[in-house]
Amino acid sequence: MSWKDYNGLVAGMMRTGILGYGGGPSVIPLIRYEAVTRYEWVSDDEFGEILAIANALPGPIATKMAAYLGYKTKGVLGAIVAVLAHILPTSIAIIALLGSMYALRESKIVAGMVAAVRPVIFVMLGMMAYEFAMKAWKGLGKWFAIAFGIIAFAALQLLNVHPGLVITAFLVYGFFHFGLVQRLKSKGNSDKEVS
Repeated sequence: MSWKDYNGLVAGMMRTGILGYGGGPSVIPLIRYEAVTRYEWVSDDEFGEILAIANALPGPIATKMAAYLGYKTKGVLGAIVAVLAHILPTSIAIIALLGSMYALRESKIVAGMVAAVRPVIFVMLGMMAYEFAMKAWKGLGKWFAIAFGIIAFAALQLLNVHPGLVITAFLVYGFFHFGLVQRLKSKGNSDKEVS
């Protein structure tokens, strides 16, 4: 295996690292685009599963996603290459630009640039959330999807439960979901037969 075999992995992870302004949440749609649309390393459903597991684990989500995708495509060396390709360009850029940014911290132009990027990140996250909601709607059914959305909102926003705990709880439920649905359906069918 030559280094040319890693070109797509390096290019994809470098793009996500360089263009992912705003931290982990803003990088997720970029990683999804590279992994699902551009290179087709994983399906959209598998990406959703990876995202859920990565959210439940400690540490920065973008590096966990890069490591998983690198491992899936090229093994252990791929995981190392993907993480380095994701973090090195921005690490070098931050070190090189730290002095400049400090000097320009009061600049209205820089503040305007930052303000202009925020709506783009909001729209990207909103689109991804909508797509995941539609998958939940189809996969779980309308009432389960609505109930889980309300429960997740209440746990995260009202009760301040750690997101990792909420994700873990939903993963555990998801493991048992289809068995529960089948039991409810069979119970409903048996009730209809009795009446």
